[in-house]
Amino acid sequence: MRFSVFLTTRSMQPSEDEAILDATIAHACLAEALGFDAVFSPDHHFTGYAPWASDPLMFMAHLAAILKRVYFGFSVHTIPLVHPVRFAERLNLLDQLSKGRMLVGIGSGTTPEESIGFGINFKDAARVAQENIDLVLRLWGKCMEDPLIEFDTGSYKGALVQRIVPASYTRPHPRIMPVAMRDTSVALAAKHGWSAFVHAFNPPHIANTEPLKFYTANFKTYHAALLSAGHSDTVVADALSWTTRTYQLIHVAPTDAQAHDELQVILRLYKEAVQREHVFNKRAEQLSGVNNIPDPPDPFSPGWLEPWCLWGSPDTVVAKLQPYADLGVGNILGSFTHGQLTPERKKLTDSAMRLFAAEVMPRFRTTS
Repeated sequence: MRFSVFLTTRSMQPSEDEAILDATIAHACLAEALGFDAVFSPDHHFTGYAPWASDPLMFMAHLAAILKRVYFGFSVHTIPLVHPVRFAERLNLLDQLSKGRMLVGIGSGTTPEESIGFGINFKDAARVAQENIDLVLRLWGKCMEDPLIEFDTGSYKGALVQRIVPASYTRPHPRIMPVAMRDTSVALAAKHGWSAFVHAFNPPHIANTEPLKFYTANFKTYHAALLSAGHSDTVVADALSWTTRTYQLIHVAPTDAQAHDELQVILRLYKEAVQREHVFNKRAEQLSGVNNIPDPPDPFSPGWLEPWCLWGSPDTVVAKLQPYADLGVGNILGSFTHGQLTPERKKLTDSAMRLFAAEVMPRFRTTS
């Protein structure tokens, strides 16, 4: 089983941005030093959710010049918000710079505020996402001698005469990982033999207290679709090796009681941040003509904690992860920094991350 660090924290005001960027770079370096397999960045705009997430490709290019072993993941790129030609070019360039250490999560987006900032109506996001990824795959497949590719998706119009430059390091293109939430996303991942982010919550996610049961069902659906697509055993094994179970928050302490007490501090800071963001999301809803953003979840409720958080002593965390390892999940992704990055939070982050690397990860590693 692989383990990846989700680089995410909240900036509550402009004066915090610089310190958070510096702290996140140091956090990514620590992740590589401790033996984590990948660092993932979100793709978010305007909200203060991870200041670097306004351009995660640029941020990962910076990390690629520093980190020499870990993979660089995106959880996930909001496909409707990017020009497909520019997206294809930039992914190939970063794939070359990182020597193929790319894990490109893709999705249609989460909030109206981000969509309208780029001139996309939130109601059209899923359709535009599908159009864009279809076009990106066509662009990646074009050779210089092939006929030109003309496109008009309704959102973007143009023509490619020669090819996307540079070519990707990974062939035929960088590794793509859809969010396997809709049937169409599962089918897309299975068709191409791609890894996927398999979701562990049953909408509305705040009412779900059986994430393992729900995840198992979704994982088996995705696995069956992979097998039905007729891929070789090698392709299936490779896809499963990065198929991901995501946690918004991981916190480990020497005892369950200490982990619980420290988690209360972390969740209070998290709650303040998401409540602040919710006000702006509701304003954006009115501009977009939609009304589907629920009230912020109560992070102290079992319905939010169970699907989204992993906490406890090392033994407890191992016990919680073992069913996912038995199922065949290839990658565990979680944030050790979610919420506001206060000095107290930084101390809790560092201790939890080191304890997780020392006493949890080795129990899921295998040697060949």
